[in-house]
Amino acid sequence: MNKRLALIIAFFFCMGLMFMSCAGVETKPTEASFKAPAVKLDSIQVSYYEGFWHYEKVQPERGKAPAGGGSSPVGLDFVFEITNPNPFPVKYESSSFFLFFEDYELRVVNDSNAMWIPPGKTNSKVLNVTLTPFSTYAKFLLASKELAAKRGDKPWEKIEQWWNKLPDMSFRIDLKDGNFTFSADGVVKAVPVMMKYP
Repeated sequence: MNKRLALIIAFFFCMGLMFMSCAGVETKPTEASFKAPAVKLDSIQVSYYEGFWHYEKVQPERGKAPAGGGSSPVGLDFVFEITNPNPFPVKYESSSFFLFFEDYELRVVNDSNAMWIPPGKTNSKVLNVTLTPFSTYAKFLLASKELAAKRGDKPWEKIEQWWNKLPDMSFRIDLKDGNFTFSADGVVKAVPVMMKYP
């Protein structure tokens, strides 16, 4: 009876070792097996807001006024949800995209703060962008002058409308011509970005 019990215990012990060794084997990423992570724009949140104001030639009480005058800064947090569908961890390497307010290009957004996404999990990635009315006005003159003339939009009036509507996000924001880059064990994947909000 003891011999039989010893054989049963040995059998289960060996089975346990076999299962543990199989569980410890990780799937190696390859070009074929590495699935692109899913990138979703979850929300755009106003992280800093002072309303709308702009001044040009004034003498400040302290310090020196900037050459282009001063403008009310606004901070925007772009919150992305990134899902890793792979059975191995994936590293977010970097991202970039062009930011548009109602078809007007405002700036390029870049990020290279890497993070790891565990297998089968979803991480949040927050990219912070700071804009000012004056920098937006300068971009109008460089990139959007023709579009503004075609639509009959006056740059300062349009910018003031955006700044007043930002707390409610009541106009269209686009992320265009961008990509998120990921890697796993030397294999790299780029996910293209074309998104609208809201």
